Amino acid sequence: MSPLPSPGSRGFSRRTLLAASAAGLALAAAACTSSPPDERERVTGEQADQLLGQVGVQETLVAAYTAAGAADPALAGEVAELAAQATEQLERLRQAAPGATPSSSSPGTPASPAEARSWLREQVSTAATSHAAAALNQSGARAALLGSISAGLRGQDGLLA
Repeated sequence: MSPLPSPGSRGFSRRTLLAASAAGLALAAAACTSSPPDERERVTGEQADQLLGQVGVQETLVAAYTAAGAADPALAGEVAELAAQATEQLERLRQAAPGATPSSSSPGTPASPAEARSWLREQVSTAATSHAAAALNQSGARAALLGSISAGLRGQDGLLA
């Protein structure tokens, strides 16, 4: 068994060992936390513009729920929850698209109360298709958001059938 170095010998002191350990730990922690930003989350100008366009698509859909309800009051009561979901989706899109400002989108109006449901269903389907197509050109969370909204709208389309 070898003897332990005495305090005055040339071996490592406890202080030196602790200081080296602390420096190594700090270096390792810095290396683990300073990873480069994920390239998939960077937004190009084209992606930002397209996302702003999808805000407009959703605004038009929210206006379509209002127009269909005005044309057929019985339908308004029946689809109130779906209209609320479309409004929530719009708010999520606005949060994902900084700089999005509300616009006055008008989808038109149903020709008659009897056609309000089929007209609204067409509006929902059009918005779902638009969001799904836009999701293909986005990445990360934006693609997931658009895909999720599109899937939700497909469900609404089924409920309106």
